[in-house]
Order: sequence, then structure tokens, then C-alpha cells
Amino acid sequence: MAYAIVKLGGKQYRVQEGERLVVDRLPLDENATFEPDVLLVGGDGDAQLSPRTKVTARILEHGRGPKIRIGKYRPKNGYKRHTGFRAATTQVVIESIGATKTRKAADAQDAPAEEKPKRAPAKPKADAGATAEKPKAAAAKPAAKKPTAKPKTKKDEE
Repeated sequence: MAYAIVKLGGKQYRVQEGERLVVDRLPLDENATFEPDVLLVGGDGDAQLSPRTKVTARILEHGRGPKIRIGKYRPKNGYKRHTGFRAATTQVVIESIGATKTRKAADAQDAPAEEKPKRAPAKPKADAGATAEKPKAAAAKPAAKKPTAKPKTKKDEE
């Protein structure tokens, strides 16, 4: 395939094999290989809108983007503020486009994951009667005071 449109970090990118991208920081380690979501594949004839094509990408390095200076100014008031910002970025290389998924792998991916076996119920403690005889700590606390009502005034009586 000549190109693909993939979704990385909430944004869409048009990629080709061997292309390097600088995207928002991804939560993977360096040199990790992953498969981004493929939205469209095209270039060899008609484009496929919902392809069964696999795109493989690898993370080269994590870094930070250029510093952006932000200045605020209000005339005649002596108000000046300066801040800066550097975005956390990841450099990604597209390794391959076009390894088609097999039908079984696609069905297995769409099928719900197998449920884990449930744990056996916990066994009751052998000496359950001993725990009932412990004194209750809540009974030893003094009762909370109730709020008192306000004294009635002449306005309340009328």
C-alpha cells in the first residue's frame, strides 16, 4: 500500500513506510513496536475506508518540542507577564504498511475476552464465636449533643 491514515494520540496522520513523525507523547517505552488504529488505506487503486490492514510503528525517542514564549501586556497599567511552554513529544517511525490480518485473528480480536474463573468462596473462620464476644468500641463513645432551639422572639409569636 502506498499510504495509510492512522490515529495516534487523538490526531490523524497520513503516513508512508519509512516516514518519521513527531507526535504527542505516547505512553510506551523507546524502541517499543506497536500498531496504531488504521482509518484508511490507499494509493494502489481505490481507497479502503475500513481496512483489515496492519500498520507497524516503532518509537525512536521521547523528547520535548520547541519552547513557546507567552507574553501578556496591558497598556497604561504596568502589567506584564511572561511564561513558556514545551510540549512532550515522541518520535515515531512507520516500519511497514500492508500486512493484512488473517480472518481468524480479526475475529479473535473482535470477540469478547474469555472470562476469568471466579474465585472459590472464602472459608468461614473456625473460631467465629470468639469475635462476637469482643467489646464494641462505638458504645464507649459519648453521645453527640443535640443542637438547641433558638429562644422565641416577639416577632415569631405574631
